Amino acid sequence: MAPRHRTSRTERLTPLLAIWAVFALAMYIPAIHALVLDDYRTSRAFFYTGTMGLVLVALLELARGSRQPRHGTLGQLLALLATFTLIPVFLAVPVHDALRTTSFFNAYFDMVSAITTTGADIYDDPGRLPPSLHLWRAEVAWLGGLLMWIAASAILAPLSLGGFEVTARGQPGHSVVLPGVSERADARRRLLSVTLTLVPVYGGLTLVLWILQVTLGESALVGLSHAMSVMATSGISPIGGTEMASAGIAGEFVLFLFMFFALSRMTFSGDTSTRGYARLDRDPEFRIGVLIVLGVPLLLFLRHWLGAFEVTDTAEITIQALRAFWGSMFTVMSYLTTTGFVSADWATAQHWSGLGTPGLILLGLAVMGGGVATTAGGVKLLRVYALYLNGLREMDQLIHPSAVRVESDRAQRIQRGGAFIAWISFMMFALSIALITVVLTAMGTGFEDALVLSIASLSTTGPLIETASEATIRLTELEAPAKTVLMAAMVIGRLEILAIVALLTPDLWRGR
Repeated sequence: MAPRHRTSRTERLTPLLAIWAVFALAMYIPAIHALVLDDYRTSRAFFYTGTMGLVLVALLELARGSRQPRHGTLGQLLALLATFTLIPVFLAVPVHDALRTTSFFNAYFDMVSAITTTGADIYDDPGRLPPSLHLWRAEVAWLGGLLMWIAASAILAPLSLGGFEVTARGQPGHSVVLPGVSERADARRRLLSVTLTLVPVYGGLTLVLWILQVTLGESALVGLSHAMSVMATSGISPIGGTEMASAGIAGEFVLFLFMFFALSRMTFSGDTSTRGYARLDRDPEFRIGVLIVLGVPLLLFLRHWLGAFEVTDTAEITIQALRAFWGSMFTVMSYLTTTGFVSADWATAQHWSGLGTPGLILLGLAVMGGGVATTAGGVKLLRVYALYLNGLREMDQLIHPSAVRVESDRAQRIQRGGAFIAWISFMMFALSIALITVVLTAMGTGFEDALVLSIASLSTTGPLIETASEATIRLTELEAPAKTVLMAAMVIGRLEILAIVALLTPDLWRGR
């Protein structure tokens, strides 16, 4: 008989209460920040709400006593869904109390957008918010990104969800339990271990990026907000975007380098590598991401090269060409990782390519998304790779139907039937876009705006709302039902459809 594992008090904590406590403690940061700025009303709003949250968490934990959680990994997945839907109610309290010029529903919408790392800005003018509220929005998104890092290893990977269904040997939605260990104990132990491993990595990378931004001339608040937004791929900025930043092209280059962490989880961790590639240079997600980041700007760059080549001022056109290429490359990387920052040279890139508003390109990049188990949204590059391999096999079979095939090294990471599951995920994503677009259109939104809103929400790329269409879409002008649909789309896009379906399994509701 295997030795019985003794459950510590930390492991017995309900995930939802633990997450609530973390967000309550996080409110003291903007409270202190507002106090330093002599903004006492904002400081009191965050201090009182955070304290009230901690008291409620303590009372609920005392009421639970020594009761054990009824569910294992599926229960943690349910707690993750509750985090994205219920916790924003608590997070919106200090926003509504400090701002006082917005409805509580709009504050709740903003917090759902932040915690799902969507970053859709319902407040059009950045000057409307106090500096501490800007810090809070970026902090909520940063914690939401950290939550997805942890959930990917501790919850989604054991259930073969979130992109892991393409490579995992188990069935999607069914947890793989270690021999001799109960499913509930294994889930708690794994969650605690992953949290202790990834929090220092996530926090350390953010700190390094913040220091680099400040060193390059950015203010402390803007540098910290942009650093947290890049790590969380939320695109939240207190000044309206990186094109308004003081760090210039050097600051953009540093942000560009740190966006690589959203292309593949192997850039910062190998804890979810099931089989196949163990090196970053052989990771298909990373290689496809680099190919897109270089290929799309190159196509935009060459589109009007012949016309620009006829200009007599070679030095001027060379500088303009380099600025256009950099603006394209930074923006493509940003939208591929679903961050949504725009380069200061993006206008030069648009002028160079001859495309006034290349919205379809940005929409396509956001739909494709970043790597599995990162903070990026979208379909995910691993699924795109699985569909690409399947397409090659099908074309080869059409040409040589009787050939005997041996799996190449490129296909080692894809399980049997992985392409089929990837295709199901892609079709469910596409059907979700169609359904939400139809619903928004029925509520009175124009078709083009409804399409942009649905893709921006499902891919968790909020800045698409401002950049993908010729006319900026004002979220404040939408009715409450339309905003509710968008919030539901954000949660679905963050968790993905397969995870929502897994929550309907009878095993969860039988109290297993």
